Amino acid sequence: MQLKQSNYTIASITLFDDDGWEDLLPLTLSRSCADIRFGILTIKEKWETICNDKVYVQTKPYLQDIYGEFKSELFVNSRLLPEPKLLEVISNLKEGESVYCGETLLLCFGQKEQSKIEWEGDLDILNYPWEIFSKNHRQIENDFHRICHNRTSQKLSETNTVIGKHPIFVEEGAVVECSIFNTNEGPIYIGKNAEVQEGCMVRGPFSLGESSHLKMGAKIYTGTTIGPHCKVGGEINNSVIFGYSNKAHDGFLGNSVIGEWCNLGADTNNSNLKNNYEEVKVWSYKHKKFVKTGLQFCGLIMGDHSKSGINTMFNTGTVVGFSCNIFGSGFPRNYIPSFTWGGAASMEEYTLPKAIQTAEKVFERRSKAFDSVQNKLFTEIHSNKN
Repeated sequence: MQLKQSNYTIASITLFDDDGWEDLLPLTLSRSCADIRFGILTIKEKWETICNDKVYVQTKPYLQDIYGEFKSELFVNSRLLPEPKLLEVISNLKEGESVYCGETLLLCFGQKEQSKIEWEGDLDILNYPWEIFSKNHRQIENDFHRICHNRTSQKLSETNTVIGKHPIFVEEGAVVECSIFNTNEGPIYIGKNAEVQEGCMVRGPFSLGESSHLKMGAKIYTGTTIGPHCKVGGEINNSVIFGYSNKAHDGFLGNSVIGEWCNLGADTNNSNLKNNYEEVKVWSYKHKKFVKTGLQFCGLIMGDHSKSGINTMFNTGTVVGFSCNIFGSGFPRNYIPSFTWGGAASMEEYTLPKAIQTAEKVFERRSKAFDSVQNKLFTEIHSNKN
């Protein structure tokens, strides 16, 4: 790590999950907060880019096998974004000092806390799932400058039309043909070996992850992130798809967050605005009730490994847990617990053996092995789903 104290060099950094992990469910059922994609990069990847070094993760015991051992001198809250003010505080931190914002521990330098510092001013920290899309615009811009600064983009094919003042960066191996890009509101990032097929219309800021595909005629609005290894089509507005997930056909996805290994069937649509234009409420796992988001636009929040059948309709502010299979006519309820099978007509448990069997097939299609760590993850989430 390149951040240095006046008399001490920090050898490593660990991102730790605190109780805020629960406020980010269901997305954190299967990952640390550090692995939430927010902008182009995950939070962990942001820190690794800043530090130019490996970053460790300390999380819930049942998730720790995914991340391995951690060792560090500097512990950083995994929901913190590495903005300039925070980096300045870290650079001046001395061994034994901790930084708090109220009751929330932000930073701890060393294994033993000797003195506390109270954070002053604004704080860039992720608190709720809906902030992932509502603040994604700025995060794409920040990440774009982090990873594209002083680098040269691959040449964009002349078959494309570009409008606007912000840059487009195309990584090596990406194929982009016969599409329209508007960068007036922000930059556009096209990842390594990604493909933008003919007839796509894209407004920045936008990020397309490594080896992901925008299918022909896709309409992508500002503030959208498509993670790595995804296939996406139809209409998407201000949404984040983490990775290894597909929305390959027509249908609308707006003001939403979709986890990994999800699949939205053809003509799946979500509402992102209530008919009475009132503030949207969503299910809180922590408080076990619907809570206010402060937003007028809020769509679908879907945990990992969940799927929807063709023509599925999700109402405003719907939360879908881990490993659900939703299908049928009508709107299912606004909160769908993990391991649920069914839709508006009826719902039953999606049994653990069936869920694992499906996940094994999905992994196989991506040439990945569903190993004992993944099996344990499914088992642990299933055993605590109530």
